[in-house]
Amino acid sequence: MELGFDTIGNATLIGYDGVPVLVTDPWIDGSPYFGSWSLSHEIPEEQRAAIRACPYVWFSHGHPDHLNAESLPLFRDRVILLPDHVGRRIQNELERGGFTIEVLPDRTWRRLSPRLRVLCISDYNQDAILLVDLGGRLVVNLNDASNYGWGWYVKKIIRRYPVAFLLALDGFGDADMINLFDEHGRSLRPDLATRDLLGARIAVRMRNYGVRYFVPFSSMHRYQRSDSAWAKAHTTHLSDYSTGFEPKGDAILPAFIRYDCLEDSLTEIRPREKPDVTLPPEAFGDNWSDPLDPEEFAVVKRYFLSFGHLTTFLDFVNVRVGGRDNVVPIGAGGHGRGLSFEVPRQSLMTAVTYGVFDDLLIGNFMRTVFHGHWKDQSLYPDFTPYVAKYGDNAGAKSIGELRQYFDAYRERAPWEYLRHQLSLRLHGVFEQGAINTVRSFIPINSPAYRLIRRAYRVVKKPRLS
Repeated sequence: MELGFDTIGNATLIGYDGVPVLVTDPWIDGSPYFGSWSLSHEIPEEQRAAIRACPYVWFSHGHPDHLNAESLPLFRDRVILLPDHVGRRIQNELERGGFTIEVLPDRTWRRLSPRLRVLCISDYNQDAILLVDLGGRLVVNLNDASNYGWGWYVKKIIRRYPVAFLLALDGFGDADMINLFDEHGRSLRPDLATRDLLGARIAVRMRNYGVRYFVPFSSMHRYQRSDSAWAKAHTTHLSDYSTGFEPKGDAILPAFIRYDCLEDSLTEIRPREKPDVTLPPEAFGDNWSDPLDPEEFAVVKRYFLSFGHLTTFLDFVNVRVGGRDNVVPIGAGGHGRGLSFEVPRQSLMTAVTYGVFDDLLIGNFMRTVFHGHWKDQSLYPDFTPYVAKYGDNAGAKSIGELRQYFDAYRERAPWEYLRHQLSLRLHGVFEQGAINTVRSFIPINSPAYRLIRRAYRVVKKPRLS
């Protein structure tokens, strides 16, 4: 293609300027999240060849459906473009592996070819986005990032372009831990009744960013482990995205497309769907009957005790392995809250040894149980970000390290950081106040309450990875 782009795979964008120039988050083959995920569709040979030919490879963040270890060796002789993440874990590990790295400064256009340039923005959730300008057409690659204050800046850039595409994760929430239960064994998994609201939520998002075209992105996976196969009911199929969507001049495009920026023409790529297989956890080295030995429990204990923030809200973490509880007391207690993770031994030890606990959460074969009194039975905002994002990915674990970490991002974009923090606090106050008001007037089990709840979920984006 002379000038344009392809979307393929899970979160892979291929940019062309006469020849293939740029590829993003190339997951080509393999089974991330301890074998729980596979690609939903094949990557055609034409796109495979283009991916291998790109001189520049951009990785948004460290999740293995984006930075995929099994695909990484294909790009050893390429220039790896990385966001400017505080902590620089990915940069350091890839440089030790002999890769050529270029860190993209935030909000700075970098020209990769005569008609293709990119602008990267990282955020304190250890996510990043990439804006790609192809001869005056803009691709906004949000992959699976949520707006951490940079949204207004992106919208300002979008307004300068006559044609812009929004590539982003949206769906039914399974790209994060949803294998949740209360201590009485009641499931806290997402309500399947909200599936018909997806298109309406995407429409709101498109209007917010000021784009006419949305491409489903960063969500083209399926579950293949027998212990996570239950989550297939929560995955988003290509036919789901338009449900409830009212065009009004806008369009949800197919997930796999080729767009010619010179002709402003679109061709759908129709890759073959991969077979739906179910494999036992033993195929990936996990045996649910294997217990922890004392030395392994000591490693797990040190891991959880290294996160200073956990002491501010949590009394204990219990890892149930091989049918046995292994309790890690957190701090002095007194919060009346605890967490249990029921998980196979090998994947647990890999996660805590290499600092990839998020891979367990997203894999959804691990079972999470909330104990005690939780205002909101969720691993956000106090567990997952502090353990998996700031701790594992950025190396900010102690209270002092966390303070320095947040200071670094605040210094980069103080008004954005302040605006986002303020919106989080105001959202929590007003949201809970509105919920309490509705509950005081309308019975929870009434049709009116259910209707209001469903309408609310149209505009409330689910927590994603």
